[in-house]
Amino acid sequence: MDKAIKRYFPVFVLPTLAAFTLGFIAPFIVGVYLSFCKFTTINDAKFVGFVNYTKVFTDPTFVHALWYTALFTIVSVILINFFAFVAALLLTKKIKGTNLFRTVFFMPNLIGGIILGYVWNLLLNGILLQFNKTLTYSSVYGFWGLVILMCWQQIGYMMIIYIAGIQNIPGDLVEAAKIDGANNWDILKNVTIPMVMPSITICTFLTLTNGFKLYDQNLALTNGEPSNMSEMLALNITNTFYGRAGWEGVGQAKAVVFFILVAVIALAQNVFTRSKEVQQ
Repeated sequence: MDKAIKRYFPVFVLPTLAAFTLGFIAPFIVGVYLSFCKFTTINDAKFVGFVNYTKVFTDPTFVHALWYTALFTIVSVILINFFAFVAALLLTKKIKGTNLFRTVFFMPNLIGGIILGYVWNLLLNGILLQFNKTLTYSSVYGFWGLVILMCWQQIGYMMIIYIAGIQNIPGDLVEAAKIDGANNWDILKNVTIPMVMPSITICTFLTLTNGFKLYDQNLALTNGEPSNMSEMLALNITNTFYGRAGWEGVGQAKAVVFFILVAVIALAQNVFTRSKEVQQ
């Protein structure tokens, strides 16, 4: 079997590797190069050094979008994971209809971001109009609108991951804790949470990266209004590249900075939460 695997390994790996190289690695390398150029098309790119990167960090719209996105990500990560974990705890109890609840909670994740954005735009504006306000009245309204939308969309998905982690906890550990006199809080703190750390690692990683990369919902819900004050990083990069003449290189530089930022934060989170995992 091992000989067969070694023999046919290139047959299965090379097509995938070639597609990955052409579809990701090559465009990424070209994109990094273009971030150091002034261009309108690839053919007229002119190397300008770090000029584009200088403009990135002196652009007030990018700095605002960075902090706005960071705050949104922190809030959404905490809320999504908290409510997903609580829902998972409840739905792993012996309650009738748990399978139905799991299905219903998961369904919002199947809806596209653009559609969700427009649906919640109608719902939230309908409520706010009762107070003569709209989502674009202030960036605060847009912020909490995005938080509500993301929680509604992602809690069910993260809940499924937490349920899998909770169901994987050996029953002997819980029984032993009860025999030792542990109450429900002790079991949750000393048994459930440590044993579910792999699920926490995955869910935190997904919600963290999803928060930073949010685009569709931001576009449909507020489109950055008012005056780009509810504009997040992905939308800011798109608007810079396609909406500001002569700023294509700056938009590309923003994309590179965005990639590095998300990669560093995601890897740091992954290392930190993995260090807390318990070997079963």
